[in-house]
Amino acid sequence: MTFNTTKTMYKYLFGPVPSRRLGMSLGVDLVPKKVCSLDCVYCEVGKTTKLTLERKEYIKSNLVIKELQYYFDSSPNPDYITFSGYGEPTLNSNIGDILDFIKHQKPEIPVAVLTNGTLFYDKNVREELMKADVVLPSLDAATEEVFQKINRPPKELKLEDYVQGLVDFREGFKGKIWLEIFILPTYNDSINELEALKKLILKINPDSVQLNTLDRPGTVSNLRGATRAELERIVNLWELSNVEIIAASPERKNQPAYRNDRETAIMETISRRPCTKDDLVKILGLHLNEINKYLDVLEADNKIETVRLERGVFYQRKNK
Repeated sequence: MTFNTTKTMYKYLFGPVPSRRLGMSLGVDLVPKKVCSLDCVYCEVGKTTKLTLERKEYIKSNLVIKELQYYFDSSPNPDYITFSGYGEPTLNSNIGDILDFIKHQKPEIPVAVLTNGTLFYDKNVREELMKADVVLPSLDAATEEVFQKINRPPKELKLEDYVQGLVDFREGFKGKIWLEIFILPTYNDSINELEALKKLILKINPDSVQLNTLDRPGTVSNLRGATRAELERIVNLWELSNVEIIAASPERKNQPAYRNDRETAIMETISRRPCTKDDLVKILGLHLNEINKYLDVLEADNKIETVRLERGVFYQRKNK
């Protein structure tokens, strides 16, 4: 099977890229970089440049639909179509129209929505996502103090409303909800916070709880990822049957790179000089999410390393 990956054709689609959770996933970008309702300290996309709860048509739906139609006419079906990308997709007020288009044109392709879940207090957002097959919201805090520390929301967003929105969405949504919880040691791994998170998990009632942690440098320095043992301790503490660890592991070495030429292009580029992820996006013309996938594979193969400099985090070839 050959996927159409012509970069000049698409501005708002990217991939398909390999995903351990979603197979070969065609990404759909619905907001510019980096429009988001949170400014999480660990975000791999980078620091939020427009922190907002305002919903509007950040990217015109007709432009996204035009690209999707071209893709459908010229390429085989991916395993999933995924709303993700540079920011929070539910900020786009026409996400429901785009989802409706996909379901009308390609009802056989499941649609996933990668979201921080913060806008689910809005009834319109909940209704617009009802046709999705899988929704993957995140929840990293059970107390307002930790919420502010990790996720750095707009001042008008309160954790209580955020959580209630997820609870309300669960009541009406017939698809799967995979709740991701990002563990940061010293931030949200105290016994009190973990016990409070368990109560919220039971209240939200997701189909799956997926524990993740820092895999590459975040937007602030001196963060570290949780170890496998620390994540397993949390699983044992919660004693819930639907919790799994999805953080990077040796299994990731089996993740297909998909395009060897892109791995080669990244290695050739950073061999000449260290580059940030944004540098690689500009030089290679790939979407940041794709760059991250290839960096995953290269890191798992112990071929590259990071160094934090004044302009940000740089990737360079690792000297063995």
